[in-house]
Amino acid sequence: MNDPYRNNVYHQGAGDRYTTYGGDQDGYGYQGDNPPQEEDAASDATEGQDEDDQMYEGEYQGIPHPDEIKTAQRAARVAARAKAKKQPEGPEEESLAEQYENIIEDCGHGRFQWTLFVVTGLALMADGVECFVVSFALPSAEKDMCLSNANKGMLGLIVYVGMLLGALVWGGLADKVGRRRSLINALAINCIFAFLSSFAQGYGSFLFLRLLSGFGIGGSVPIVYSYFSEFLSMEKRGEHLSWLCMFWMMGGMYASLTAWGIVPHYGWGFSMGSEMQLHSWRVFVFVCALPAIAALTGLMFMPESPRFLLENAKHDEAWMILKQVHDTNWRAKGEPERVFTVSQIKTPVQEDEFIEIQSSTGTAFQRWMVRNMTVVKQVMKNILMLVSPDLRLTSLFMAIVWFTMAFSYYGLSVWFPDMIKYLQYEEYESKVKVFHHERVEHFTFNFTLANQIHKEGEYVDDKFTNMELKSVKFEDSLFEDCYFEDIKSTETFFENCTIKSTIFYNTDLWEEKFINCRLENTSFLHSKTGCHLNFQEENDILIYLVSFLGSLAVLPGNIISALFMDKIGRINIIGGSMLISAGCTFFLFMSFSQAAIIAWQCLFCGVSVAAWNGIQVITVELYPASKRATAFGVLNAICKLAAILSSSIFAAFVGITKIIPILLAFSSLVCGGLLALKLPETREKVLL
Repeated sequence: MNDPYRNNVYHQGAGDRYTTYGGDQDGYGYQGDNPPQEEDAASDATEGQDEDDQMYEGEYQGIPHPDEIKTAQRAARVAARAKAKKQPEGPEEESLAEQYENIIEDCGHGRFQWTLFVVTGLALMADGVECFVVSFALPSAEKDMCLSNANKGMLGLIVYVGMLLGALVWGGLADKVGRRRSLINALAINCIFAFLSSFAQGYGSFLFLRLLSGFGIGGSVPIVYSYFSEFLSMEKRGEHLSWLCMFWMMGGMYASLTAWGIVPHYGWGFSMGSEMQLHSWRVFVFVCALPAIAALTGLMFMPESPRFLLENAKHDEAWMILKQVHDTNWRAKGEPERVFTVSQIKTPVQEDEFIEIQSSTGTAFQRWMVRNMTVVKQVMKNILMLVSPDLRLTSLFMAIVWFTMAFSYYGLSVWFPDMIKYLQYEEYESKVKVFHHERVEHFTFNFTLANQIHKEGEYVDDKFTNMELKSVKFEDSLFEDCYFEDIKSTETFFENCTIKSTIFYNTDLWEEKFINCRLENTSFLHSKTGCHLNFQEENDILIYLVSFLGSLAVLPGNIISALFMDKIGRINIIGGSMLISAGCTFFLFMSFSQAAIIAWQCLFCGVSVAAWNGIQVITVELYPASKRATAFGVLNAICKLAAILSSSIFAAFVGITKIIPILLAFSSLVCGGLLALKLPETREKVLL
């Protein structure tokens, strides 16, 4: 019986490491719509032209022809590799890398790469947005969900937990089922659960949905860089991968601007029934999913990575995609007559034995289980190969550099806004007004009281109506025959007070706000319930401004790193950026105002982004194609682990001391920067 899966079964070969696809010994010449021509035939594009007209116009000036330059460069690369005795891969696999590099060079850099640049950039932008969503929505979300401080902390970290798991899973799958397919699935999961989380009413459901949303977007970074890099030639790779990093900055700016414009209007919203309240922060959560939706839509029109297809012995599909890239670029450049002349591409023999149950011996579910378990085993095997003898030292160094950079960056990213909030709180507390022994009778309070302490006062036959109490405290005071109606309060307490014959009608003053108070003949009628009623009317827009400026400050560093990535090398960019960033952290000792902290934050972000760009570029270039996304996923997961640890540690010292956070960031950056200088330079290496 014919087995529909039999063609997908690969066994480890015992002969040549590569299989050459071709019709005869010289290989079959795929020409697509361009049939072979006779020796004396002329194309339509050149008909009627003399050979002298086709002569390269720079020949008389002694300028080499571009094709001659490419040939010389390729010969130089082959000679350099022939002298290198410590290559991690065998010579035949290197020849595949060299051949693929030559094909990508012939395809040119043009419309196709720029289109893919925008699509993958939107996916990277979605990752940047995800890092800010919860922190911007939290001040309003906590009012709807009655969140304690512990719950707020967990909600802030749960996104990083999801991204950590997503980086591991999607990075591994991208090397086994495809870059494009994995990225589409990851973004689809992010879009679905980000949308659902905007409607979640309870804390538990919102927490779970944001975890799944983070799990989806966690695959974007490792897949995007692996995917895009495999369409770039060696001379374009460093620069254009660095330009791609700018989309992460754009994600932070997008989140800051939309939060600034939407979240502070907390009172805006609508209801869907009596149970579902949709306030402005939920609209913000939904709007933040738009970059992922746009990237997902664009990916529907993009092809799979041909390098991945070649690694999986799908020669014909890879050839067709490379031809598409070639034709798209040269047509856009006004040279449609250029023909894709590649006739054969070497593909590696599959090392993994794919186990399949024939249709006659198992159910559809059994075949599905075996197929997926096989993929899981292959992914785990790929992860374990990262610590094999030939990659062990590289993986260790890269893991340390990723961890130290992420530990300092994400730790300070939390520390900066928290310190600003703390300084605002101290400034607010310093302006508190204290009233002693005041006696007020037969008076109506119908205006806002803010940042006040009333000690040992007496309030007799007074009315408190249609007013807000912000950071107000009554200590050792007497309230007799008073009437409270339509009160909104935040950080307001009554301590050691005596309250007699008083009515509280339609207020949010409940028992927790009366500390050691004596209540006599006091009534609470139609009390307001729900944490959203205990609020400050406006959110602090300075926090959005700080995040926006921090993201905008990345722009100069991005431009500089992109322009110099191929000139001074990845290693110098990483090491130099981390060491300069370490120096910047010492200026934080001199930060005693909000303006100073904002200035040093912008400086730190602008300098450190060059290291991030270099780290991501070199991660792509150090690992072979069959392990590239897996390695990137593991290292990105280590990055998210560092973010979880540093966010908790740095936040714990806010208001206590700034010496420990600064020293932790400094030592982390110095260690990572010095170790980065020991990594191998990859700017003149083809993708393995």
